[in-house]
Amino acid sequence: MHTRPTLILDAHWRQISELFSPQELESLHQLFEVVWGKDTPIPAEILEEAWPRASVLIAASPRVDASSLARAPQLHTIIEVSGAFPDTVDYQACGERGVEVLSCAPGFQESVAEMALAMTLAGARGLINEHENFRTGTERWLNDNTDTDFTLFNSTVGFVGFGSIARATRKVMQPFNVNVMAHDPWLDKSIATTEAVELVEFDELLQRCRVVFITAAPTQSNYQMLDARAIALMQQASLLVVISRAHLIDFEAVVDAVASGHIRLAIDVFPDEPLANTHRLRALRNVILSPHRAAAVAGGRQLIGRMIINDLQNTLNNNPARQLQVAQLKHVAELASVGDAHKVALIAGERDTSSPVD
Repeated sequence: MHTRPTLILDAHWRQISELFSPQELESLHQLFEVVWGKDTPIPAEILEEAWPRASVLIAASPRVDASSLARAPQLHTIIEVSGAFPDTVDYQACGERGVEVLSCAPGFQESVAEMALAMTLAGARGLINEHENFRTGTERWLNDNTDTDFTLFNSTVGFVGFGSIARATRKVMQPFNVNVMAHDPWLDKSIATTEAVELVEFDELLQRCRVVFITAAPTQSNYQMLDARAIALMQQASLLVVISRAHLIDFEAVVDAVASGHIRLAIDVFPDEPLANTHRLRALRNVILSPHRAAAVAGGRQLIGRMIINDLQNTLNNNPARQLQVAQLKHVAELASVGDAHKVALIAGERDTSSPVD
């Protein structure tokens, strides 16, 4: 006899401790009969046995079609924990059955915003350049470096995409009294008003902003939208911060602009990861390079677990409020499996699991 609803937890390639603190994991077990919940893939026979009674599926790579839905009459929630809506879920069938599909993407917002701010300050003030100058005895004492450096205070910054990561970054930048612009065709204007953000066209944002953040989710239509033409519109010595997905940028055109001295670059994500050891970007000045670590800090992804607990409690209480991202049929076809989620999974699977990653 199962007195609690059944939840299948198949988070591999992620580790359970990445997603849940011990306290949140205990809460999950109090709310549900948790099936599996280990750092290895769920065996097929265990999944098959639990599936007919499952109410919730949490998975890094959920695979749910109309046929499997028919075999899970209790299922009401699917939560992906990879970071992007996969194309292995039949969203139409889920919508017709009333099964809610959620993405963990908002759970990265705090740690990524922290990294975005750190990279922005280091880039704006030329911190990395002067650090490297010290190594060669060419540091510039008491120099304002007016051709390149600038203060973040009262600067105009722009976000390409104004979702959860952009909003969290905007929040941590509030002490600097920045003027904030955003380009996001999906953004509800009421959110822009609440956030005190000026919505502008893409080209205008590039022309007016000293710092440009790439924070949009990858879609079918925004591939390499920051190309050579767009980069040419950016201000001289402006700072480009690529913190979400490299899908939106023409990477080689960006590297060309850095090499010419037109822009500075702070980048955490790359179109091909790991970046080739021989790639010319490794040798350029005016860059800050980070190996896809914006969310990689002790406890940095456990906001995902807190959001999962919050949303599942709300589901059990018939409360429609959600902190995770809800799949919307009008957008999900543009979002599903676009970008580098699969490559990230492969790299993550090769991490040294002898040391904690949470």
